[in-house]
Amino acid sequence: MTTPERGRTPGRWRLLLGTVVLFGLGVLIGLILQNVVLGLLLAGLIWLGWVIARQSSRGHTPKHDDIDDDGARL
Repeated sequence: MTTPERGRTPGRWRLLLGTVVLFGLGVLIGLILQNVVLGLLLAGLIWLGWVIARQSSRGHTPKHDDIDDDGARL
C-alpha cells in the first residue's frame, strides 16, 4: 500500500473548482435578479447541499447496501 502524498489531492481541486463555479453562478444570477446578496445566498445553500452529498458519497464502503442503516440521505 502506498502512502498518500502531501499537498492537495484531486478531490480538493474538484471541491475548490465547484465552489468557485457555484459562487460565480450565484453572482451572475444575482446580477440578473438585481440582487447579488440573494444570488450569493442561493449559491451558498446549493453549495452546502452539494458538499454534504459529495462527502457522504466518499464513505468507507461505497455502494454498500446496509439495510439496518436508517441514516439521513440527501
